[in-house]
Amino acid sequence: MVKKQTGLAMTATKEENFADWYTQVIQRAEMIDYYGVSGCYIIRPWAYAIWEEIKEFLDKRIKSIDVQNAYFPMFVTQSSLMTEKDHVEGFAPEVAWVTKYGSSDLAEPIAIRPTSETVMYPSFAKWIQSHRDLPLKQNQWCNIVRWEFKHPQPFIRTREFLWQEGHTVHAELADAEEEVMTVLDFYSQVYEELLAVPVIKGKKSEKEKFAGAIYTTTVEAFIPETGRGVQGATSHCLGQNFAKMFDIKFEDKNGGSSLPWQNSWGLTTRTIGVLVMVHGDNKGLVLPPRVSPIQVVIVPILGKNSEGVLEAADELKRKLHAAGIRVKLDDRANQSPGWKFNYWELRGVSIRLELGPKDLANGTCVLAFRHTGQKITAQMDDILQELPTRMDQMQKEMLTAAKERVDRDHTAVVESWEQMVPSLNARKMCLTPWCQEKACEENVKKRTGTESVEDNEGLSGAAKTLCIPFDQPELPETSTCIGCGKKATTWVLWGRSY
Repeated sequence: MVKKQTGLAMTATKEENFADWYTQVIQRAEMIDYYGVSGCYIIRPWAYAIWEEIKEFLDKRIKSIDVQNAYFPMFVTQSSLMTEKDHVEGFAPEVAWVTKYGSSDLAEPIAIRPTSETVMYPSFAKWIQSHRDLPLKQNQWCNIVRWEFKHPQPFIRTREFLWQEGHTVHAELADAEEEVMTVLDFYSQVYEELLAVPVIKGKKSEKEKFAGAIYTTTVEAFIPETGRGVQGATSHCLGQNFAKMFDIKFEDKNGGSSLPWQNSWGLTTRTIGVLVMVHGDNKGLVLPPRVSPIQVVIVPILGKNSEGVLEAADELKRKLHAAGIRVKLDDRANQSPGWKFNYWELRGVSIRLELGPKDLANGTCVLAFRHTGQKITAQMDDILQELPTRMDQMQKEMLTAAKERVDRDHTAVVESWEQMVPSLNARKMCLTPWCQEKACEENVKKRTGTESVEDNEGLSGAAKTLCIPFDQPELPETSTCIGCGKKATTWVLWGRSY
């Protein structure tokens, strides 16, 4: 009864009603709140603290390759946005426009950035004159607006979101391509080392690449309960396309005029949604220690003869904080220990430390691990050494379990069309031989959509290419394309997606 009154009990299960389960987790864990503009959400402190951990982790890495942070305006003129036709066409349906101020019409509509190539590159053209000005490497942490018409889902598909976007300019293609892969590795590290979420690194098809790029690399995550892929982050080699459009050129070492090579790359608050979807359970959020806003919550067990327990808990909190552990002492007198257990489990705190009179007398405490529910008794004298080791172990266990699940139960090697839709319906990604032709890709998407139905979230049953994995098996010479029967040139991952 107490759980029901306080809203701590989850009423939807992850297995039976994923959409309701996800909504309950992010609301009851106080990650988001709804807002008056459809598709826009308030990111509450518990979720924003996770974003800050991601930001700090990634910011250190991009600065290690001499990228500097800057900030560019969120508005872009219509003339600038229309400079690069192919690029604009890719975003045109999602661009939000400002047309009035007060009661007056603007002389020219102003777009709110859907991405910032057309905002930044006119300035790059002014700043770059010589090979000595290269490479130019800048990144900004900001918000983006894309007026999505698809089914909105907090963190995963929203009209406004937070992200970082890096934009770099190089004298040589080789330097640009090296950076594309370096940044992709950074993104993989965010997911796997920080969030304990397995991802697949690969290259997007021509159809799915970023508008205006010569190629796009990606890290792809997968949600087993829905059988859907999620594009985790992308790193694009833009080639010289934007340099031509924005007249970016430089005097090379031989005194001639050359076009530079450019990249752009970005990661968004979608990471938080993926984290929730992959690790959450029917008690709520489950957070790996490296990203949990509170890594250890201390819950004192008070009752008769509990003298000294609160003082010992407070002293332990100070020691853990001094050791660099994010710790919280829940000493609220108006709630029972059981209520507190449920409260912090819902929020996904990695480790709960219980301390009662008997523990104090024995010089011990109880550690409860959120990801498994396991409880152990630990010596108080060893706790400063034990907790970091336990947290590293948790991090590894969560990644291993998530990866084994996707690899074992949700990935299928498919070499005939008869296996394709049944595998998708079994909530799997399909690794198939493919010819890499755009017409074939469009046909596969159409056929899978026709042979499938929408799910209970209103999402299409059609499959698209998620990526051409960099790590893939050898392709036999006799392999034929899953879609059209022509000679296959690569393995590709197909899947339904958000």
